[in-house]
Amino acid sequence: MRIDHLAAGALAVAAATALSPTAAHAHGAPTTPISRTAACAAGGEETGSAACKAARKANGGGFGTFDNLRIANVGGKDRQVVPDGKLCSGGLADFQGLDLARDDFPATKVTSGQTLKINYRATIPHAGEFRVFLTKPSYDPGQRLTWDDLGSKPLATVTDPDLDDGAYRLEATLPERTGRHMLYIVWETSKTPDTYYSCSDLVFPEKVAAQPSVTKAAKVTQPPSRKPTTGPTTGPTTPTTRPTAEAGPETSEAPPAALNPVSIQKNDTSKVTLGHWIVAGALLVGFVTVAWAGTGAFLRRRRENR
Repeated sequence: MRIDHLAAGALAVAAATALSPTAAHAHGAPTTPISRTAACAAGGEETGSAACKAARKANGGGFGTFDNLRIANVGGKDRQVVPDGKLCSGGLADFQGLDLARDDFPATKVTSGQTLKINYRATIPHAGEFRVFLTKPSYDPGQRLTWDDLGSKPLATVTDPDLDDGAYRLEATLPERTGRHMLYIVWETSKTPDTYYSCSDLVFPEKVAAQPSVTKAAKVTQPPSRKPTTGPTTGPTTPTTRPTAEAGPETSEAPPAALNPVSIQKNDTSKVTLGHWIVAGALLVGFVTVAWAGTGAFLRRRRENR
């Protein structure tokens, strides 16, 4: 039997009992975002899910009905009455399987900053106060829920909301969260001694890791190789290469210009000066001898012709 059928039956019972002197008790549970009671307990919407089957097995028997997870005479002392690790069941044996630390209970996808609209199904309506909590950023869904996970202040508090089509309509703005979290709602009725408890699993988008930026290495342009100022070079000039990772100014001195062997030969006269003088002297003596002999012969012929 599903929730809507149970709700219709409960309303019929409420109408009948209203004529009797016995006061009617309020009943209900959140259906949006779906609570673990509305999903897994008797009359729940997703009792066939793996988490609900595990919860039913942990119960050791059948669940109580989805709209009946309540404790009498709490009087606002929720943290003293409901023990840590048993917040989803309220410490009641009929719902103890709801306390399992599992990440596959039926959940609702939400986003940070969203105004979450909550439908709290009331099979028997009654006035009272709703206190809405959200787990802190440090919440570990792999551990059972504790009061410390919820912080000290509710996310929203709503007193005596209007009943609309069989449900109370609540709203709460969701703060920054990522991953899996728990919405915990306490409904303390004002005309009966009962307080109701529920856990609704929420899933926030995971934060995407920032991609590291790629920085290109600076390209170093080498200056053209220097050419010798005079004469041919003795071989190819090898340019000095700077590693691309080095970004500082040029510090090494330029290689010296290649030496000119021709210039060395012209300037080095220590080995050729003496030889030059010997050859020049011999040439000069020969020239003078030939000139003297020619002049004597010329003068003799002239005297003979007279």
